Amino acid sequence: MAHQSEKNLSCSICLDIFKEPVVLSCSHNFCKDCLKNWWRTKQTHECPICEQISLQSEPPVSLVLKNLCEVFLLERNQRDSGTICSLHSEKLKLFCLDHQQPVCVVCQESKMHNNHRFRPINEAAQDHKEKLHKSLKTLQEKLKLFEQVKGNCDQMTEHIKVQARHTVRLIKEQFKKLHQFLQEEEEARISALRDEEEQKGQMMKEKIEALSREIAALSDTIRATEEELRAEDVSFLQNYKAAVERVQQRPLLDDPQLPSGALIDEAKHLGNLTFNIWNKMKKMVSYTPVILDPNSAPPELILTKDLSSMRREEREKLLENTQTFDHYCICVGTEGFNSGTQSWNLKLKDSTNWVVGVLAESTQTEEDNAQSGLWRIAFCNDVYTACSPNGPNTVLSVKKQPQWIRVHLDWNKGELSFFDPDTDTHIHTFRHTFTEKLFPYVTKLNEHGKQKRQSLKMKMKISQGT
Repeated sequence: MAHQSEKNLSCSICLDIFKEPVVLSCSHNFCKDCLKNWWRTKQTHECPICEQISLQSEPPVSLVLKNLCEVFLLERNQRDSGTICSLHSEKLKLFCLDHQQPVCVVCQESKMHNNHRFRPINEAAQDHKEKLHKSLKTLQEKLKLFEQVKGNCDQMTEHIKVQARHTVRLIKEQFKKLHQFLQEEEEARISALRDEEEQKGQMMKEKIEALSREIAALSDTIRATEEELRAEDVSFLQNYKAAVERVQQRPLLDDPQLPSGALIDEAKHLGNLTFNIWNKMKKMVSYTPVILDPNSAPPELILTKDLSSMRREEREKLLENTQTFDHYCICVGTEGFNSGTQSWNLKLKDSTNWVVGVLAESTQTEEDNAQSGLWRIAFCNDVYTACSPNGPNTVLSVKKQPQWIRVHLDWNKGELSFFDPDTDTHIHTFRHTFTEKLFPYVTKLNEHGKQKRQSLKMKMKISQGT
């Protein structure tokens, strides 16, 4: 394409790019000076190509063609400047390995490149292209990794929203239970108050009715006696005996008293009300010393709503989670311990081939290093084993398969013990000088003793150790 452009912009006389191109009436173009020199040897002003006579002795300059030639020359000079030695105007054919730059054959013999190593320009270019290709491949892989992580971040962003909605729903469920409990307690206590109100109101009603009857009878006797007292003497004396009998028939009663216990027992209903409700509420709630972290659990470990139990079922992995242990199907407690004593119980319901223990905070998720900070006991293929970092596996003598495992950690003394709480039987104790925070963990093995992700079910319940 460049060769064709150069041919179209070349003068047919000098065979070079047009200089001050002029155009004849026959539409042929020539350099202005080339055409004048041609015409000096001719008797007529004829076209050097078609020999048509030109009527103009001074043909006009073609400004369009002139501009095209100038642009072409500028581009060609720029193109050639990268392949021509700026010092010797020779073509760059060699590459100096010491200076890492293209040179010409004259540069090769100069003092500047004395005793230097050279390669042909094409070989050096190929070597450097291979090096750059490797660097480019690294960048491409890095870009792919960044895109993958960004994709995971996008997924995680959506998962955070799902987690938030799920957590809000569970929080509302928990508070709904608490609200229902408080509402039922409120209704029960108000109902008891209403019953007492009705009972004591009925008692007061009966008391008032009895007093009203007494008042009416006494009033009748008093009124009749007062009438006798206002009668004439003869009449009074004639009725005196009956009046006396009437008064005597109404013996003087004890003074009426307000009934005891008639008022509402407010102290019974209000005394320590919140404490009594809280104390009763404790019976409907339980404290779990070890809360399982759902973010550390692989997809096949499904946690209960209160995060104290789990089961194992095969399901699709929906999210790339960096907080899980990629090579191990384990679930870790949310709280770690680096001082004092802690104790917790784990119930393994209908479960065989399990591992229970603690892991150090610095434990890595890589398969080669994952067991470097684990202290645990395992039950696999009917054999109980104690395992610790950098220590041999110890076969344990356990006569009866425990339904519960109690883990007792005394961090300061450097003791980690395992018991059967039902029989209060000691199973094993690790002794180690702990230097970092330890987290409870539990996992499930397959029948061959490997933590393989499979369609097995495992249920675990954690309770507070005593």
